[in-house]
Amino acid sequence: MFPLRHATAAALLLGAAITLLVWWFPNREQAADVPMLADRFNSVSFAPFRDGHSPLRGVFPTAAQVEEDIRLIAPRVRAIRSYASIEGDYEVAEIAGRNGVRMWKGAWLGRDLVQNDREVNRLIEIANRHPEVVERVVVGNEVLLRRDLPVEELARQIDRVKAAVRQPVTYADVWEFWAQFPELARHVDIVTIHILPYWEDEPLGVDVAMAHVRDVYRRMRALFPDKPIAIGEIGWPSAGRWREGAVPSRVDQAVFLRRFIQLSREEGFDYNLIEAFDQVWKYRNEGTVGAAWGLWTADRAPKFDLSGPVRENPWWWAYAVAALLLGGGMFAAATRTFPAAPQWRMAVLSAALGNALAYAWCGGWPYAFDEHLKAAFAVNLIGQAVLAALLLRRAGMVLSGGPVEPARNGAEATANLRSVLHGRFRWRDWRAFAFEDLLFLFIWTAAVLQLLLLFDPRYRDFPFPTFAVPLVAVIARALLRDLPRRGGGWAEWLAGGTLLACAVVSAVLEGPHNIQALGWSACAIGLAIPPLLRVRRA
Repeated sequence: MFPLRHATAAALLLGAAITLLVWWFPNREQAADVPMLADRFNSVSFAPFRDGHSPLRGVFPTAAQVEEDIRLIAPRVRAIRSYASIEGDYEVAEIAGRNGVRMWKGAWLGRDLVQNDREVNRLIEIANRHPEVVERVVVGNEVLLRRDLPVEELARQIDRVKAAVRQPVTYADVWEFWAQFPELARHVDIVTIHILPYWEDEPLGVDVAMAHVRDVYRRMRALFPDKPIAIGEIGWPSAGRWREGAVPSRVDQAVFLRRFIQLSREEGFDYNLIEAFDQVWKYRNEGTVGAAWGLWTADRAPKFDLSGPVRENPWWWAYAVAALLLGGGMFAAATRTFPAAPQWRMAVLSAALGNALAYAWCGGWPYAFDEHLKAAFAVNLIGQAVLAALLLRRAGMVLSGGPVEPARNGAEATANLRSVLHGRFRWRDWRAFAFEDLLFLFIWTAAVLQLLLLFDPRYRDFPFPTFAVPLVAVIARALLRDLPRRGGGWAEWLAGGTLLACAVVSAVLEGPHNIQALGWSACAIGLAIPPLLRVRRA
């Protein structure tokens, strides 16, 4: 008993040490050696929408909230860029002027020609009413990229504004579309280009992004030698899916910003950063990454100091503590329930499950942007917590040498799920099937999400947190030699085969530089193994 107690104590200490390490290491201080050469930016994109606001639904902030936002960023910016002229019960130019901030005032142009005329009329009115604030006007944003208007109609609206205002007039679009439609330059005073290395057709990482920015700017300057060039959007997201070697992260956002400011001083850029605040509403069109371009969070907290070290997740310690508490609680419950099971093994499993649940919370709740996502997160987290408890119970039974429930196949699990959905489910003897059926439900869900990642991947995150506990369950069952063989059928073929095939194809399409995609594909293949083992021939 004495050596076993030593082994248990060692397992507990090692689990605690590994927990602290895996949470601290990716969130250690970084980028301290990358200097920031400015404490005030030339211009930033400004959209004052907060949680619950959305221009898509016509829900706007109040004038007081807009004033609060401009006062917050005024010490850090010389100017702001807006994208629409008709929005809310306030006028941004008036509020900006009271706070000593200049404006790149925009008009939003889309496919509705009547609404376009209203936007342009309002833009002209504001520009002429606030000439001391509005230093230039931007007629349309990425209209050609979205293919909302022909270039002739866009040029007509630009000419109309140019004839009615005194400020320089411009149009803003991705740099490739200026190269595709160079004739548009005749209608503007400034050529305003967007350079977003993350969104390039061949995405670029932060390490090579500045060389790309310099090259694009010089190409545009050579293409339009008689026009001033402005960078209307440039920035980096702090969260979301990887695109090849382009990694959205808080640290990379800070590094990108600091290096760009240095480059802008060297090249003399006229620039606008995207953007002031994270825009939660953008997730509907662009996923997590769309809501993560702000220098401030949606709660108006700065993401990082302008200079000095940056942590990827400043709250890592709270999740580490949660993992320790969860793991400790599960270990205490498991040892009371299964005193005959080797305690050091139960300690290792409890630590793994504690970390998995903490990771599920960390990777899910901050990105549950609306009530639907919050509900989905809650259902998933409850499901993972129940699966963790059932896995501990099954592991305790296996390690104690006692009888365990017989394996069930995917068809039985699927039939149970249908019964639940039709309200005909009977909970009698639920422990006999709960673990196998719940785990198979997670595998079904992974197969569906993997299909979406294959056929509609652009704005979809890789769902590591959603399957943290199921992945631990698969590994634990393999180590316990508890993975059932044979006895499966069509459900195992469909779920496991779909998951395996789509994961392999997705990994090939994402490419070898996307480590995040390769990591998820490996996890998806791991989840596919248990059902495929059930259909392996004897």
